Formats: sequence, C-alpha cells, structure tokens
Amino acid sequence: MTLTEDELKILAFMENHAKESVEKIAKNCGFSRQKVWKIIKQLEEKKIIWGYSTITGTEAKNNRVQHFTLLLKRSMLPLDESMKKEVIFAKLDDFLPSGVRIEDIIITQGEWDAIVSFYAPDLITAIKAVDMLFQRLGKYFQGRQLLEHLFPIRKNGFKNPQITNLVDYI
Repeated sequence: MTLTEDELKILAFMENHAKESVEKIAKNCGFSRQKVWKIIKQLEEKKIIWGYSTITGTEAKNNRVQHFTLLLKRSMLPLDESMKKEVIFAKLDDFLPSGVRIEDIIITQGEWDAIVSFYAPDLITAIKAVDMLFQRLGKYFQGRQLLEHLFPIRKNGFKNPQITNLVDYI
C-alpha cells in the first residue's frame, strides 16, 4: 500500500495530536478542512487509522519507520542531578540520529529496569541510536537488549485490523 504525501503529512501530525479538531489539523498541514476530513475518512476505511488514538502500522508509512523496544538494566551508580533532569525533562530525541523518535520511556520493576520504545527508519539506525544513548547514559546501565517489533496484535487496546497477516510472521 502506498500513501500520498498529503496522507503521510496528516498521519504524522495525528500521531502526536490525534484528538485535535479537523480545523487544527488542516491549519497545521496547510490543507482545507474538507480535504483533511476526506483523507481521514479514507484512512479509516483503509484501516490505517485504527481508532481515536491514530495507530498506524509501519506498512502505512511505506516502510519508512520501524518500531523498536530497548530493555535496560540499571547499574548501581545513581543518576546525578543533571542526568536526572536530562532523562526526565530534556528531549533525548535531540541526541539521536535523524529519523529516530522516542515513543515511551518507562521505569519498571523486574528483570529489566526501564523500557524505551522508539521508531527508527531501519535496524542499523536503531542500533546507532542505542549506541548514542549509551555514550551519554551508559555508565548508569549494565545491560541492554534491543527488540524489533514485527507485527502488532493489539496497540493502544485496539485489535489490529490486519490480524490475518499474522500468519506470515509465525
């Protein structure tokens, strides 16, 4: 499936602002309200937009991005104050390669102490992003594991409308 540049522009905006009005989406994207409404309806019919959260699979983006999860195991070294501020308040994306966008950073209890979910154009760029994060934060972690998402069964509580394609991945 190939999407137009207009569709991609609307999807990119909606991924971070899914609940905005059609008027605001149109203004941000430089389109008319009618054009945005029509494109959103087409994306819903094609099952590219799964729900109010605007969930898209990588196939919707012409394979321009892939989804990854980084599992992190903390070292015994506590974060100093400046590093706490950087991790919590700064935008770590600014230190990453072009095309990499962090989705979630989650502190966990269990075998792994943190989870970083992010998008990257390909596996090589994802590995570079992890290496760049470790250049800045590596002394605070003793272990890491990078996972590439192959196929979402559910995302944000919504069942993937392309679930029948899962057979190809098993």
